[in-house]
Amino acid sequence: MKKIFPLFTMIMCLGYGSKSQNTVIPKEMLDKGFEEFYQLLSLPNDAHYPEQVAANVAYMERAFTQRDFQVQRLETETSPLLLASKYYPGNTQTVLVYLQVDGQPVDPSFWYQEDPFKPVLKTPISGNRAYKAIEWEQLYSENLDPEWRIFARSTADSKGAIVMFMTALDMLVAKGKKPVCNLKVIMDFEEEISSPSFAPAVRQYREALAADMLLILDGPRHISNQPTLTFGARGIADLTLTTYGPIVPQHSGHYGNYAPNPALILSKLLASMKDEQGRVVIPGFYNGIELDEETRQLLAGVPDNEAQIQRKIGIAFPDQVAPTYQESLQYPSLNIRGMSSGWVGDKVRTIVPSTATAEIDIRFVPETDPLHLIQLVTEHIEKQGFYITDKAPTGQERLKHPRIVTLTSGVGYMSFRTDVNSVAGRWLRRALTKEFGSPPVIIRNAGGSIPLAPVVNELGIPAVLVPTVNRDNNQHSPNENIRVGNFIDGIRTNLAYLTTPIQ
Repeated sequence: MKKIFPLFTMIMCLGYGSKSQNTVIPKEMLDKGFEEFYQLLSLPNDAHYPEQVAANVAYMERAFTQRDFQVQRLETETSPLLLASKYYPGNTQTVLVYLQVDGQPVDPSFWYQEDPFKPVLKTPISGNRAYKAIEWEQLYSENLDPEWRIFARSTADSKGAIVMFMTALDMLVAKGKKPVCNLKVIMDFEEEISSPSFAPAVRQYREALAADMLLILDGPRHISNQPTLTFGARGIADLTLTTYGPIVPQHSGHYGNYAPNPALILSKLLASMKDEQGRVVIPGFYNGIELDEETRQLLAGVPDNEAQIQRKIGIAFPDQVAPTYQESLQYPSLNIRGMSSGWVGDKVRTIVPSTATAEIDIRFVPETDPLHLIQLVTEHIEKQGFYITDKAPTGQERLKHPRIVTLTSGVGYMSFRTDVNSVAGRWLRRALTKEFGSPPVIIRNAGGSIPLAPVVNELGIPAVLVPTVNRDNNQHSPNENIRVGNFIDGIRTNLAYLTTPIQ
């Protein structure tokens, strides 16, 4: 029988270690947070729809204006950004806080609830692998189960982080206290469509965004669900490769031994880029990456269970770019994210395809230049005997060159990394250690990419991700959720750094 905790007992039990500060969240503040969470989650927030963006912009304007922030719209060529600022007498440091407001598109047919934008509270059954709905009002009772989950789009990515932050601010006001720093809050309404206007806006509004450091309230904790700090993220670039066979698909019986097959050509080209252990064999691809002993110790301190990771993703043995999962994230990656040629399944046809296409992404780290990596891949393709063009070949080109590839590329987000021992790093580690009783998990480099590098590079300030949500949250997928215990811990996390002096 699963144990249900009385509210205050549960909050105390969420700490880590016996020396934690164990901040108690008054019931009325937690109820207010859940209510605001419900309201915000009820607003559809797909950035592809301007009317949805407008509704979320208006909501966030009201939310921060009601908290006595100065709020201004930073107009861009697409959707505006919102900047909310508040200065407190006596504070000398200014912290810029990043909040993501938009979410991924939804297909309601894959959700186990009527509407992805109508939050549903659920309790775990069958050993936490399945959930059943319970009344939302149970969140306002004296008995809360930290394992309950709130299901709706953007619970974890990233409206949960928004409400955690605002609830922490409300608690400080209720106690007659102020944050240890001045606050600027930048709100992004297009993150899930790659924030097309974010970088230009940072340059245009550089003075308004000026701060001493950046906190990114986004992302999941380490898989252990311990408090976590992440000090960097890889950047992302992409390439699209298309190879060619006959000008139109041909009958495989008539031309199967005669017309070159573009799928085979492309497969062999892609296979030439890596060895059997998954390492990129293109000369120079890993140049510049040197992990000293201090860095290796930092990476080894992350409580990963390699066997568990392999079981979770269903692999017998990992690629051997590096000996551990954390070390593998310190190197650039070359990933085939999709391939297409001909038809399969119930649409299969006995033909020699006319084209084959592969989509590739390159995740790069601060030590590597994405344009240089793209150039290395391009040079490798040339050495394999391919004629490279940036558009579909003409008939004359087809007759002249036996192996042709169309190559297009681009750079999305840049990478960044902050020194773990920077002022921001020491402050946050101290705050979370005091609140939760043991040091947080330190992630040197996140494997993914975020659009915040322009802030770091343009403003010249350190940045740290402060993740709070549970990792098993179905982020970007149907049935996205947040664990109630993580929501409460997230409020505590925000209170911890907002009340710990920056030294």
